[in-house]
Amino acid sequence: MMYPPICKYATAVKRSDKVTEWTLIMTAALILTAILSSCKKEPVAREEQINKDVSYGESGQQKMDIYLPDGRTRASTKTVVFIHGGGWVEGNKSEMNPYVDTLRKLMPEFAVVNINYRLAYNNSVNLFPTQENDVKSAIEYYLNHAEDYMVSDDLVLLGASAGGHLAMLHAYKNDPEGHVRAVVDFFGPYDLAALWNYGIVQQLILYGATGTLLADNPSLYASSSPSEYISGDSPPTIALQGGADPLVPPSQTSQLIAGLDAAGVVNQLVYYPGEGHGWTGANMVDSFRKIVTFISDHTK
Repeated sequence: MMYPPICKYATAVKRSDKVTEWTLIMTAALILTAILSSCKKEPVAREEQINKDVSYGESGQQKMDIYLPDGRTRASTKTVVFIHGGGWVEGNKSEMNPYVDTLRKLMPEFAVVNINYRLAYNNSVNLFPTQENDVKSAIEYYLNHAEDYMVSDDLVLLGASAGGHLAMLHAYKNDPEGHVRAVVDFFGPYDLAALWNYGIVQQLILYGATGTLLADNPSLYASSSPSEYISGDSPPTIALQGGADPLVPPSQTSQLIAGLDAAGVVNQLVYYPGEGHGWTGANMVDSFRKIVTFISDHTK
């Protein structure tokens, strides 16, 4: 049958209306599906877990303690990694336990990792960069199991003395993917060449960790110094320093702050004029109050 032109137009409109109606129905269905999917709650781990002496390598010293909080999720639960001191030649993660307990009480929503690393000794065994590599391996192991632990990939590194040095070195040098959101440095060495030139005590400590004199291997001292790796991409850093520290002089932390300022990196200096290489009491309470604020501000 031949349709007059006006009838052809009317039929085309009706067909077009049907297509439009179907398109609207399908679009609405897709939008509804997307909304329902977005409303699905992320899985939440409802139990606290504490895993002691988890191995991340073959050595008996390559172990870490992992504290996983109740209510953690893969998307939102961040982790603070503790790194002990001891001049790279002694020390144990157990020394950090009081600070681990304090932080877990103050920031219960965070997971915590407290690591050991292989120690240098006899000026010939486990020399640097063994400790640097162990921190890297421990963090890689943890991040590779982040889905199992139900934690995010966001980290805060907290170290004291040699541990502060290792925290800065990893954050500034060995974190190209930017997992480290903030660094907490308790009087960690920043420039090893400058530390060597400070005095005989510092030279003995550094020789014990590296097995070499600065003059004989300046490249090792440079590659092991956080000062060589500061950039505009370095994470926010809070540095805590005692003005009477006989081992890591305040000049090391002054260099750190100057380097961060020059690179435009957010930083905070917490300085206690009368304190030495570590402190307790009211100043430690004050330190953790400032640390908690700093971490909270830079891990949102």
